[in-house]
Amino acid sequence: MSEIIKTETAAKPLGAYPHARRVGNLLFLSGIGPRSAKDNSIPGLQLDEKGNIASYDIEAECHSVFANVKAVLEASNSSWNNIVDVTVFLTNMKKDFPIYNKIYGEYFKDVQACRTTVEVLSLPTPIAIELKVIATVEGG
Repeated sequence: MSEIIKTETAAKPLGAYPHARRVGNLLFLSGIGPRSAKDNSIPGLQLDEKGNIASYDIEAECHSVFANVKAVLEASNSSWNNIVDVTVFLTNMKKDFPIYNKIYGEYFKDVQACRTTVEVLSLPTPIAIELKVIATVEGG
């Protein structure tokens, strides 16, 4: 069994890919960032006159990206507690890891999902964090 999942409750994908794909009882989420599903804005982001990042709020982005992941999970008939593996991409490990790690701990303390966190030079939009998630779905 394979199913493609798209939802209006999370930010639209930037390309030709779904929010998630279910295969059996496993759910694979595409990379999910903090963009708003309502207006595509990035919480806490300030750009300069040339479109470069002037400042950003990693705390606001963390809460937003977790909300987007939750929305995709719920649209897929899964839930936060079904997350088994998370890969986190940060654009500034040194600056952002302590704040991200604290917030992550609040959201995931009871989930105990496996986690990998890596630093990347940039992401496709001016975001500071993106998550790649694998979860289970009941009845697969």
